[in-house]
Amino acid sequence: MRKNLFTLVMLLVSAVALAQNDDPVIMVINGQPVSRSEFEYSFNKNNSEGVIEKKTVDEYVDLFINYKLKVAAALDAHFDTLSSFRREFLQYRDQQVRPSFIDDSDLEKEAMDIYSRTQHYVDSLGGMVKVSHILIRTDQKASQKEQNDAKMKADSIYNAIKGGSDFAEMARQFSADPGSASRGGSLNWIQPGQTVPEFEKAAWAMQAGELSAPVQSPFGYHIIKMDERRMFLPYDSVKADILTFIDRRGLREKIIDDKIREIVATSNDASLTQEKLMDQRAEELASQDSDLENLIREYHDGLLLYEISNREVWDKAAKDEKGLEEFFKKNKKNYTWDSPRFKGIAYHVKDKADVKAVKNAVKKLPFADWNETLRSTFNGDSVIRIRVVKGIFKVGDNSLIDREVFKKNVEVKPTKDYPIDAVYGKTIKAPQDYTDVRGQVTADYQDALEKAWVETLRQRYKFTVNKNVLATVNKH
Repeated sequence: MRKNLFTLVMLLVSAVALAQNDDPVIMVINGQPVSRSEFEYSFNKNNSEGVIEKKTVDEYVDLFINYKLKVAAALDAHFDTLSSFRREFLQYRDQQVRPSFIDDSDLEKEAMDIYSRTQHYVDSLGGMVKVSHILIRTDQKASQKEQNDAKMKADSIYNAIKGGSDFAEMARQFSADPGSASRGGSLNWIQPGQTVPEFEKAAWAMQAGELSAPVQSPFGYHIIKMDERRMFLPYDSVKADILTFIDRRGLREKIIDDKIREIVATSNDASLTQEKLMDQRAEELASQDSDLENLIREYHDGLLLYEISNREVWDKAAKDEKGLEEFFKKNKKNYTWDSPRFKGIAYHVKDKADVKAVKNAVKKLPFADWNETLRSTFNGDSVIRIRVVKGIFKVGDNSLIDREVFKKNVEVKPTKDYPIDAVYGKTIKAPQDYTDVRGQVTADYQDALEKAWVETLRQRYKFTVNKNVLATVNKH
């Protein structure tokens, strides 16, 4: 008996150990373990079909470590406590978690409630009708004569039907309602409130098989034939439509809100709030679904990565004018052109005197200040005296510059209301300062800041990789 009990205990211990090893730790970064499944999730997502530069596992390790080190830096900087971060993260997390609070039975109950209210409303007003009609249309601004003519035509058709003419054939021949005319005048089932009052009053007063005399509405004259009457449609026949209505009107979210409030209100835990409930549910679902856990973590870490990278690299480089200038000077040999450029403006004026005035306005100013000076000098007070394009142009960028600067035989289309064309600036063989190639310099400067930052992080935080577990990625 004791031997059997010992065997049972050992089997249980082995099962627990096996479960724990199903997802071993693949690396530890700044004291935080990273599971193999988390690494696999990231690796597989970034090496899926459509990714151009796929990485091997060994190549991806360093990228993943760098990513996690940046997240660690963001956490140390307490970016996760920022109200903007928490608002965006919790909104995304809750979008993943909220649907778990309801199931099909909750939607079915809401659908049934909507059906019952609609059924009571429709049936209390006389149910539904299926009618056919012939419309002799009149414009709402029609003259008295036009109205009289329409009435006479409607009466004539009505009398012909009473005399034995086929209603459907008369509808196809004379009705001005193209949607129903092709079907012999037949309309879909109608419930109260779906038609104009004049039509509704006449139709609901009729019994199956009856034909009305011409009824006037804002659309003209209707000859109505009552085909069938019934109470509201059975639930099964409109269930799909009601469920679609629930989604389109956002009622699913209302059902979830009501369910969450109900859980909090009926809980034995007086300290339970909606926020705490969402936290508990997110943790519970993540423990049951590793894909959801990884998805939420990915969004969480991605937000942190964006914030810290913006501070340390992107925004920092874009705004560091002195740093950009020094970086350009140090790496000037990397910024060359295969052909000269024209640094200046192509402009169009109405008055010949403005050709020289434009040049005088900017010739002593830094290139970066030209736009604002030209705008305030020539195009203020809603009067547009010049049309101007400023930039650094190569052959083919601007036809006026091609003709006047690069002496190309090209057609320059005239600018409406600005018949005089001119250019001003200078031809340069290579960038003179970083602003001439600002986009390229900024990108390179960001790369340099990124490399230096990552090197600092690798020295600041400890990390280890379990090579044995790494060798099992996507192979277990």
